[in-house]
Amino acid sequence: MSPDAGAAARPDEPVVDSPEAALAVAEEVLERALRGGATEAEVLLTAEDSALTRFANSEIHQNVAERSMGVNLRFVVGSRVAVIATDRIDGTGLRNLVGRAATIARSCEARPDWPGLPAPQAATGPATPAWASGTADASPEFRAAAVREVIAEADAADVLAFGSFATGSEIVAVASSTGIRASERRSASQLLTVHSSPDGGNGYAEAAAMDATAIDARGLGREAAAKARASDHPVDLPPGDYPVVLEEYAVVDLNDMLGYVGFSALAVQEDRSFFEAGKRVGSELVTIVDDAADPAGLPTAFDYEGIPKQRVTMLDAGVCRDLVYDAATAAREDRPSTGHGLPAPNPWGPFPLNAIWSPGTASRDELIGGLDRGLLVTRFHYTNVVHPKLAIVTGMTRDGTFLVEDGRLVGPVRNLRFTQSYVDALAAVRAVGRDRRTLRGLLGAAVVPAMRLDGWTFTGATEH
Repeated sequence: MSPDAGAAARPDEPVVDSPEAALAVAEEVLERALRGGATEAEVLLTAEDSALTRFANSEIHQNVAERSMGVNLRFVVGSRVAVIATDRIDGTGLRNLVGRAATIARSCEARPDWPGLPAPQAATGPATPAWASGTADASPEFRAAAVREVIAEADAADVLAFGSFATGSEIVAVASSTGIRASERRSASQLLTVHSSPDGGNGYAEAAAMDATAIDARGLGREAAAKARASDHPVDLPPGDYPVVLEEYAVVDLNDMLGYVGFSALAVQEDRSFFEAGKRVGSELVTIVDDAADPAGLPTAFDYEGIPKQRVTMLDAGVCRDLVYDAATAAREDRPSTGHGLPAPNPWGPFPLNAIWSPGTASRDELIGGLDRGLLVTRFHYTNVVHPKLAIVTGMTRDGTFLVEDGRLVGPVRNLRFTQSYVDALAAVRAVGRDRRTLRGLLGAAVVPAMRLDGWTFTGATEH
């Protein structure tokens, strides 16, 4: 939490309660930086209101809220670049920010590859609303009512509910010496729950949405409760290669890892990605785009460098098409950024933060019905990259893994460890679900379907 969270505003501290107010503060910081000796400067301001209701053992045990403010200044002198941040926007705070940035910049090593700050780019289409009052106005009572619906479903199944309901809204503004001016309101919410049965079963359910009022809390509670009871008394299954149906919660892990090791321009430039434009790496049933304007996800109009978001087709019917770029990676290839920059300093490069997977035509029953003998996997846990170039990942199943025979669920099995190339997994897709879910991942949000794959390599069993 910010050291000044909850404290009274300083006499000369402006109130940031709108995108216009945020942009005005960003422009003031920019002017101070240029007067302070910067040859280039970029200001990113974020003002966030976030709240979280946690529950455990089917009881709400915590409700917290935070209001935070952040100003991130990229101060450039020639090709010497300093990045410094503060949570104070009063006169003294901004003077200290600019003064420290100027001192640090002049002591930094020059960057011979410095491309300069990005220039403004035109938006490629109309903006999609990124903010909903239903989320911004969400009260503790609103979240508690949703949690009670989750718990009611747990009670009905005689299981215990654990989880959280988060709601938040923020104002983001970017101003730079190259002429970039961008500001907007954004909102996001996430309800997730794990239900635990006294007989050893666990069930998971989750949803994310720009508008918190769109989340079906009772439906999530019912789903997690049913999964918890269905996974009671799991049995051991030997390791091996099994056909699988991956539910959406498992697919979002594929999305995260593929975005991290594959679809980032920096990963390709550093020769640690499987991506090769025009190369087929997946089934023709798999198309993945990054589209921050799609209302099914969590929309945003621009990135943290103030560049408008572009729709990027990363995988088109299994064929590699394009990558996401920020200003630095785009400059290396003399092309425009696709609007995927993260806040400076950013050693990780650009990431697809708004991935949208195309739906298929199969119902859930049809996905499962296509397995002669295989596994239904709810989600993955503790996944880590073993070989970035081949997108080999290791991890475990969690919260509901089931044996399927002759197209029918037979019963639960203990969680399994796996080591699997996620690129090979793309090639093994044989059916895609027609329904999709909006979920939070490690890299933003994703809209994903369930999928059936010909094979998945399980290397060992877990104790639970």
